[in-house]
Amino acid sequence: MAGKYTVTLAKLIHDNGLEVVFMPDKPQEELLIRSQDVNRPGLMFAGYSKHFDPERLEFLGLGEMDYLKELDKETGEARLRNFFELKPPAVIVTRGIEIPEIFLKLAEQYEVPLLKSNETTSEIMSTIISYLGVELAERISRHGVLVEVYGEGILIVGDSAVGKSETAVELIKRGHRLIADDEVEIKRVSSKSLVGSAPDNSRHFVALRGPGIVDARNIFGIGAVKLTEKIDMVIQLEQWDTSKSYDTLGTEDVYATILGIKVPATVVPVKPGRNLSIIIEIAAMNNRQKKMGYNAAKEFLQRVGMEDFDMPPTELELWF
Repeated sequence: MAGKYTVTLAKLIHDNGLEVVFMPDKPQEELLIRSQDVNRPGLMFAGYSKHFDPERLEFLGLGEMDYLKELDKETGEARLRNFFELKPPAVIVTRGIEIPEIFLKLAEQYEVPLLKSNETTSEIMSTIISYLGVELAERISRHGVLVEVYGEGILIVGDSAVGKSETAVELIKRGHRLIADDEVEIKRVSSKSLVGSAPDNSRHFVALRGPGIVDARNIFGIGAVKLTEKIDMVIQLEQWDTSKSYDTLGTEDVYATILGIKVPATVVPVKPGRNLSIIIEIAAMNNRQKKMGYNAAKEFLQRVGMEDFDMPPTELELWF
């Protein structure tokens, strides 16, 4: 099924080290890949084409190539012609297999890009599937800051001027890494995973009221920045509200929903004197412990002889 987003064939070839055997006489930038799904056309070569999807990249390995060799010449060429007639976006021959002349002839006739890889079929398919999962993923852009803290991707959101960028800089000074400031591009790369990055034109830059725009990579070094990171937790900063009761036990499971995926979340109230960077470090480590099966709040309740409150998860309505 065609997706909303596309990636050029030129980019796919460059990023995955594919060899061009034949390319139609048109700019590679105009040749687009729209489907995250890929295919091995064994059934097609066997004569069954009812559910063939012409939007998918096609991979030919030892199995497909040897099967075609076992067919008589007339049948093999007919099956191969039927395959190229459907004009898949590209055909990739794997394992460095020598490509027969008939492949090149049909690729030229039907203007189908013919590519080659020295990797095994399983290896290159796995690589391309992961690659397309990111490039063609559903995505949104949101105001916030994304940092990596102790290996956890922390998305910091909140009202303008609440202190998100200043907190990010303090975290960088403490040895953590910046992914994005001000605008975060979020992609749903699987049914369970979100990955965040910065737009190309603002990557590594941080906007601070007072000093202005600073380049985190140049000031703190290459080790202070990162291109992408999985989003493991959302922290919403808000001005301390004295009329509001904030959770001090952590027994309540709170989550935020982004692109249909639930992500652990928490609200951190902001007021003078609070060290937000340390609080976020603790939140990141605590979130990691929970993923590993240890819940400090439940342990505390057991030690003081209190019952473990079985409260339903609460969805945090995010500021964005």
